[in-house]
Amino acid sequence: MKLPLLTALFLLGLAPFVRADVTVYPASSGRADASELVVYSSLDDPLARPMIKAFQTANPDVAVRYEDMLTGEIFDRVVAETDKGDATADFAFSSAMDLQVKLVNDGYAQVSRLPMSGRWPAWANWRDTAYALTFEPAVFVYHKASFAEEAPPSTRAEFIDYLSRKGEAVFGRIGTYDIERSGVGFLFMSRDQEQFDDIWSVVRAMGAAGVKLYSTSQAILERVADGRFVLGYNILGSYAADWASSHPDVGIVLPKDYTVVMSRIGLVPQAARSAELGRRFLAFFMSREGQTILTQELQIPAVSPDVAQGNTATAMRELLGGQLKPVPVSPGLMVYLDQVKRARLIQKWNDALRLQ
Repeated sequence: MKLPLLTALFLLGLAPFVRADVTVYPASSGRADASELVVYSSLDDPLARPMIKAFQTANPDVAVRYEDMLTGEIFDRVVAETDKGDATADFAFSSAMDLQVKLVNDGYAQVSRLPMSGRWPAWANWRDTAYALTFEPAVFVYHKASFAEEAPPSTRAEFIDYLSRKGEAVFGRIGTYDIERSGVGFLFMSRDQEQFDDIWSVVRAMGAAGVKLYSTSQAILERVADGRFVLGYNILGSYAADWASSHPDVGIVLPKDYTVVMSRIGLVPQAARSAELGRRFLAFFMSREGQTILTQELQIPAVSPDVAQGNTATAMRELLGGQLKPVPVSPGLMVYLDQVKRARLIQKWNDALRLQ
């Protein structure tokens, strides 16, 4: 299995400097000699701030150094620093489920047995080391005004039928992730392939409709919001819900045939500067208080079975049942880190789009 480029360059001593966005939160006690928790995260700092502040309220003598970076950079930093014999982050939080599991598999993360470990859903806990902390479905988004006279598609078969019926009227007005540039887009497509035998009919239909590809959720959502697009396929639900809350023309559908659910994974690296602080933050993230903050203030669905109201896995399961297909935290996530398998899926995707 090939190493990511940055990892290979680090090992050769040739790596470029990874410019993380760093925010330091002084200890709320004001102590200058306070212990410091170091976090590597792919969650934007403004979104993470309520969780950090609440943690510091419970731990007033802990300062937090929050390093916001891309998912691949988190993986590469942890690997390179560990291999050099240096200390690394105390807590790593990333939406790249495959890379987080690879850190565990390759010995770069340590066991964290915590108060909630035994009660955490089995699919969301691998070896008491990697924990899924969020519950984020892939959804269809649509421009409400464009569906004033008919309901938006609610299954992939209906999605194909809509694109076929509308033809030129919707050509170039469909958006989805570019799976070559978007990690979450690639994850959703790989799960589609496992869940739906006829998924390539969906891809061909999008190709025939002149689908536009983007690496970010925002690029698609802003075009749906203003009517340039009528539909977005497989969009990360947490971003869609946040966008819809301030853009009333954005509608959301959780596909009824099946809804893939991804998670952001938290773990304590093997070479953590302070593993005890890392576990303390992870335990807070998993606690009733932490998961409530996640769903109410960060607007990201919570996993914990102790948090059942509102935007949570428990509430969604009660409403939708087997329609939800969460991605298990397991070695199966690493299948497409094999560069040959990854390249084959991307080639098949590109061929299906180009055939149209």
